[in-house]
Amino acid sequence: MKTPSPPYYKQNRLKQLRAFCNAAQTQSVSEAAERLFLSQPTVSLQIQALEREFGTTLFERRGPKIRLTPEGDILYKLAQPLVEGIDGLREAFIAQCGNLESGELNLAAGESTILYIMPQYVQEFTRRFPKIRVKLHNVTGRDGMAMLRADEVDFAVGSMMEVPDDIIYHPVVDHKTVLITPLDHPLTKLEKVTLADISPYGLILPPRHLSTWRMVDLVFKQHNASYNVTLEAGGWEVIKTYVELGMGVSIVIDVCLTGNEEVTRIPIDAYFPDRTYGIVLRRGKFLSPQAKRFLEVVDPKLFPVNPKGD
Repeated sequence: MKTPSPPYYKQNRLKQLRAFCNAAQTQSVSEAAERLFLSQPTVSLQIQALEREFGTTLFERRGPKIRLTPEGDILYKLAQPLVEGIDGLREAFIAQCGNLESGELNLAAGESTILYIMPQYVQEFTRRFPKIRVKLHNVTGRDGMAMLRADEVDFAVGSMMEVPDDIIYHPVVDHKTVLITPLDHPLTKLEKVTLADISPYGLILPPRHLSTWRMVDLVFKQHNASYNVTLEAGGWEVIKTYVELGMGVSIVIDVCLTGNEEVTRIPIDAYFPDRTYGIVLRRGKFLSPQAKRFLEVVDPKLFPVNPKGD
């Protein structure tokens, strides 16, 4: 007796789940179709097939975007690791055989992190795995989180003050927060600088939506001290240049200081805690072999290497 073939919809379940997961990540059927090089009707039909199979509605439409229903969210959490695992099966197999020589690694980080935190790790990684392409996406923390949640990058690197429930944060390095001033600034003559001493002078800070500004605002408010931002500038290099020109003082992370700047560095760690930088992962994310190898370079405790290098 001939064994019956499995139902057609089960033969196509991976395609359906892949379409569903991409639609969930992009919140758009048309964008999911572009990602998968399929037509929009094809992606819609694949999602509808899943809805018929599970007897539920997976998405609700809100204006131009779609959102997961509670049932859709459950299915996404179950399906996404499976889809990522299948899609990365070949590279995972090659890595297990100890022959990881190809592929691509996508990292999201801010400009300061790319300039001051990442070089040593990227240099060591490319030395060990010269045939793996590394793409550094220079984005703000907010945009990096969006890319992480949409699975457009393997992980992000940066500093986090608050960690959302769907994110895992592994701190790797600590750095001090310091005040920098022009060489001849009145604050350089004080034995100990307080927040009240800083208040009369104009601060040069990164854009308001970045974490440094939020930290400065929080600390000054906690100590009932006022502050005045006279110049908003993107990037520590720009900020250091304007401090050297005498246009204000700034509160920076000491990792950006090379020792060649014509500024005075004043400790203020009595008020500001050390700033951590680390790995930012989406909870439940399937990590590619390339991502695991990079994390081994950053912190061997995250993914210890066994004697076979698996």
